[in-house]
Amino acid sequence: MFSLLAFFVLPACNSMPKRDPTSLDIALPAQWQSPVDDPRDQSVTHWLTTFNDPTLSSLIEDGLSHNFDLQAAAVRVDAAKEQAVIAGAGRLPQLNVAPDYQRGKDALNSESGQFLALFNLSWELDVWDRIKASRQAAVEDAVAIGEDYQAARLSLAARIAQVYFQWLEARLQAQVAGQSVKDRSVIVELVRGRFNKGLTRGLDLRLALTDLANAEAQSAQMYNDVQLLHKQLQTLVGRYPVEASTSVSGAEAMASSLARDLPQPPVSLTAGLPSDLLNRRPDVISAFKRLQAADQRLASSEKALLPRITLTAAGGSVGAALADIVDPRAAAWNLAAGLAQPLFTGDRLQADIRLKQANVEDAYNQYQSVALNAFREVEQALAAESRLREQEQALREAVSQTEASRKLAVYSYRQGLIEILTLLDSYRSTLNAQSAHLAVQRQLLSNRISLYLALGGSV
Repeated sequence: MFSLLAFFVLPACNSMPKRDPTSLDIALPAQWQSPVDDPRDQSVTHWLTTFNDPTLSSLIEDGLSHNFDLQAAAVRVDAAKEQAVIAGAGRLPQLNVAPDYQRGKDALNSESGQFLALFNLSWELDVWDRIKASRQAAVEDAVAIGEDYQAARLSLAARIAQVYFQWLEARLQAQVAGQSVKDRSVIVELVRGRFNKGLTRGLDLRLALTDLANAEAQSAQMYNDVQLLHKQLQTLVGRYPVEASTSVSGAEAMASSLARDLPQPPVSLTAGLPSDLLNRRPDVISAFKRLQAADQRLASSEKALLPRITLTAAGGSVGAALADIVDPRAAAWNLAAGLAQPLFTGDRLQADIRLKQANVEDAYNQYQSVALNAFREVEQALAAESRLREQEQALREAVSQTEASRKLAVYSYRQGLIEILTLLDSYRSTLNAQSAHLAVQRQLLSNRISLYLALGGSV
């Protein structure tokens, strides 16, 4: 009978597919579309050291140790591991012991008591590896959650680095804005002196004072940005967001203490091959592991159609004295072996199989979506790298030209050769060029960090 049931049921259980991370419905190019230094080199590890910034390294170390979101992700990894243990516990014998003591009184008011020591043993023989497949699914989930933790760890390190460079840029922007206020003050005094001598109109003085007020407002905003980014950075590393050491009111003192150039991004870059990304990037690996977990759950559901063989045993001993229950002669037990074959379950098992098949399709499409998005992020960051470098060079030249034109405008205004609007415009152009140059320098750094993150590089 058992052989006959297995003959009819076994064909319903399909073997799991052998998954290959590179088997996608999209064609992978042999190399990245944007040029890299050495596409064969897979090394993108320890990218943090390439910036050679001890302060940044210290902040990221603190963040990885004290960030609460990351600590929560680490706890989820531990929980997933324990869930895998729970899922596989059914493969082992389950033994329960129930010691007890009972006391009662009969109709003749005679009291009596007895000790009991009962046990129950059950063990499902996992002949078809149904429980094993369920446990393996939980193991794959635990691995996926572990990769999620690694992805969160890298994402946090990248976020700290990006906010840190934004903070440095904001400090430099505040310094530039503070210097601009001082320069505008010099212009106001120049125009006021000429106005007192009757060499210029009152309108020129009004325009210069308006321009100075606008510069002061812009400077105050810059210092506020420094404070906001400072608090954001402290929160990321798990610290209470306190005020920066210098307040906005001390703008001049702060401007003199903020001189620190943004580091240059490393010129050399090793991006590896597109196919390498599938085995290196944590979120892609996590999606692939969830696909394998879905395969295992489907296999477990299919094997639920097969007979289950269970061994059971029960017994114990009863005695009026405690010593009696340990006497082997007082023990009684029974042992049974059973077989259960599902015949009609109201289509529940078949529906569960169809559900798991849908979950497999969903996981497969999710994996492809994650992989495709990973390729996009790398290509996008690689393409932006060269464009940002070209933009940085152009803005560097613009800063040089505007500084020269500003000096010439001051001289020309003193000689009465140009109007006040031309002079003020030259100062605004200088400030705008300096600000834009700082912004693109920081964008270069942020893009390089995004590229390292997209490539799955470790800290």
